[in-house]
Amino acid sequence: MKPLIGITLDFVHKGSFSPRPHYAIRESYFKAVAAAGGTPIAIPFVKESIDEYLSLIKGLIVPGGDFGLDASWYVNDEKPGFEATPRLDFDVEIMQKALAKNIPLLGICAGMQILGGMMGCKLTSNINKYIGTRLCHSGGVNAEEYAHDIHIEKGSMLNKITGLNDMPVNSRHQEGIVEISDKVNLAGKSDDGVIEAIEVKGKEFALGIQWHPEFFITDGEPNFKLFQALVKAAGK
Repeated sequence: MKPLIGITLDFVHKGSFSPRPHYAIRESYFKAVAAAGGTPIAIPFVKESIDEYLSLIKGLIVPGGDFGLDASWYVNDEKPGFEATPRLDFDVEIMQKALAKNIPLLGICAGMQILGGMMGCKLTSNINKYIGTRLCHSGGVNAEEYAHDIHIEKGSMLNKITGLNDMPVNSRHQEGIVEISDKVNLAGKSDDGVIEAIEVKGKEFALGIQWHPEFFITDGEPNFKLFQALVKAAGK
């Protein structure tokens, strides 16, 4: 039986699919989980069903997306850079319960930002402006292309999974974590000091990454190893 990996969804008030509210997510997340040996399943925003979801899934992915985060998570009285949607409250609750049950958790891009905010980290709504960097983190190249390198903390979960001290990543974010709390460990940074990966202390597998590994799902690719490690942890 392949481990069932839940993937939360993004929310669209109206768009090309429908003028009415609907869920949306790129298929690459599902392809990555399936290629890594898991069975992916979409998790809609039904709070009353969270306990049932978590009784079924063996791992959880909280993907990227553009939506407003908790205003109290930002530094210097900054405001969220995106409009609020119903997604945030649901993701926070299911992530909190997944952590309490020690369900392996991977937060990708916005998923990392939620994980960090929950753990007491501080964010900025404009990482390029806050850091004062010329390195473009918000999409200077296609998502399928590497944008810059990151430096991985030795001994971190990310270091053990990839077997690397440095690796290239893509980059598609405007917001980002700028202050680490005592509940997480730093796992990776880019050359300009942007926080690229965090790990929740005391958890076997609770990892947040700022880039999008789902675009690189070939054997031997360090990004793909993240999905393989999640599926392996979920199968224990």
